[in-house]
Amino acid sequence: MATAHEWQPDILGEHFEQLTLPLTADGEGEVVATLVRYSPAMHLRLHRGPAADADVLYVHGWSDYFFQTELARFWHEQGARFHALDLRKYGRSLRPGQTPGFVDDLAVYDEDIQAALEVMGHGEGARHSHQRRLILVGHSTGGLTLSLWADRHPGRSDALILNSPWLEFQAHSAGRAALAPLVDLRARLDPKAAMPNVDLGFYTRTVSRTLDGEWDYNLAWRPVRGFPVHPAWLTAVLAGHARVAAGLDIDAPVLTLLSSRSTLLPYWTTDMLRSDVVLVVRDIAERALGLAPAVTVSWVKDALHDVFLSAPPVRASAYAAMERWMRGYLSGS
Repeated sequence: MATAHEWQPDILGEHFEQLTLPLTADGEGEVVATLVRYSPAMHLRLHRGPAADADVLYVHGWSDYFFQTELARFWHEQGARFHALDLRKYGRSLRPGQTPGFVDDLAVYDEDIQAALEVMGHGEGARHSHQRRLILVGHSTGGLTLSLWADRHPGRSDALILNSPWLEFQAHSAGRAALAPLVDLRARLDPKAAMPNVDLGFYTRTVSRTLDGEWDYNLAWRPVRGFPVHPAWLTAVLAGHARVAAGLDIDAPVLTLLSSRSTLLPYWTTDMLRSDVVLVVRDIAERALGLAPAVTVSWVKDALHDVFLSAPPVRASAYAAMERWMRGYLSGS
């Protein structure tokens, strides 16, 4: 891997910086990931937060990138050093001519994650060289990716926090088993073929300030109806779901935050402003329980798919649940 560039001011403004992480080139040319850090002066505290002496790495979901400044500030208040990773071909890392979000194996992201951890001081062999703990935080497909990574890399992380992780296909295991061979065949014939877009834009409607949400973000990096889906990418995701269904053995405590209900319908309803419109949350909870020996599932009433983009009282509840969990599992560890 080439040497990383220097830290630069980030698009999110004051106290946010970004670092380009060069990765191995592929058939589409230059490949990079981008590490974002939040680095205001640390507050002097009479009491240590539950994440004191911890470093946080956040990984976004499908058709997404990091823009959740409030989340960064939460972790800073807990005493942590916060970093977020825009994976290859997403957000800050997307280059002209690339297929947005495309990989044909979720393990490809090992290189992105490893590059970020090296910069953060958590590279291979660093586990016993310092006292800082590592907390991984993943949303949706990022939650799936980090779960698989943590299972393959025991001893590297101290906690895994999942925000509506995409751990199972929406049609559950039976639908996945029926669909996977068909998608795999198509992937072998034409890995980047166009597949039907089933995203009707309802999730964007719940989140974007241009519609019924409250958040401003780059609609080119997070499109209204998502990135086009390709069979090789979907095959990789379905393979990840199959691994999760078989059971993982993550050696760190896991917290899974989920909306208390799902609303998956082919037409708009205002219930979508208070529920997950992407995943079947009960199926995700079932899969989450098989990730590790120590798993907590926290239901967040009226939450959106990204619980930290929900209405202010809802996300306050989610932050409180996360802090309570950390005080139980991480304080004094």
